[in-house]
Amino acid sequence: MSESTHDAVVVGYDGSPAARRAAHWAAREAATRRRRLVIAHAFRWPLTELTQLRTEALVLSEDPFRGEYQNLVDELVEECRPLAGDNEVQGEVIPGDPVDVLNSLGTDANLLVLGSSGHGAVHQVLLGSTSAELVRSVTTPVVVVRETDNPARHRRVVVGVDGSATSTRAVDFAFDFATRHDAELVAVHAWSDLPLDALGAVREWDVDWNEITEQAKVILAETVAGHSARYPDVRVRQVVTMSKPVEALLEEGQKADLIVVGSHGRGAVRRMLLGSVSQAVLHYAQRPVAVLRET
Repeated sequence: MSESTHDAVVVGYDGSPAARRAAHWAAREAATRRRRLVIAHAFRWPLTELTQLRTEALVLSEDPFRGEYQNLVDELVEECRPLAGDNEVQGEVIPGDPVDVLNSLGTDANLLVLGSSGHGAVHQVLLGSTSAELVRSVTTPVVVVRETDNPARHRRVVVGVDGSATSTRAVDFAFDFATRHDAELVAVHAWSDLPLDALGAVREWDVDWNEITEQAKVILAETVAGHSARYPDVRVRQVVTMSKPVEALLEEGQKADLIVVGSHGRGAVRRMLLGSVSQAVLHYAQRPVAVLRET
């Protein structure tokens, strides 16, 4: 299954408006990446509702359902072709659990794009269950799209920097996006996890906060320096803040085309974990979010 999506931009489509916006976003991104676009619709079979019908004469066939789903995908393929430039656009309808299907398709993909149509008790919590599971399990870069289908409306990309290897991968992804979309790159390093109301007591400690701030600036500058040499055309703004990482990224990302974060999920069951910062940004950001995991 993954061979058909090798080095392609893959987008999951479930018929929802959010998934359609994600497909449009993916098509425009495929155009700048010069990659094929694969629109994938996964459907569970057999349908639970049909298998519960008590009649021996009933013969269950997936063909009518597959045909209807294929029509939906074909319509979207035609919508996306003008947005994808000269790149091939194809649609696939595959029986199976959406998480399993997209996980397999995304294994060798260049990028996996998902729409977010989740709903929760708090309306700001916008991440759907399928998207939430896939960002935990796929090592391919994943972008969760919400609000807009245009990758470069604001000409700004925000990336979190903490000096880790995964963060470096996120920075590289952000620079690549910025250079293709002529966007400003905002590199954010939030070095304090302390709540702001605790800073008064902290200042009484014998700590040179100016020195710590300068060290944070050095970490940020060193991380960005190598990438700036590779992407000299990208405008870079470096932000060092005492805010919590999530707050800093959400604030800077309010008018960004993309927020990029590295995931540091750790634990006995690695698939079930996502770093706390990346998880919070995914759930609360109003802008598209890219997650880069450890490979």
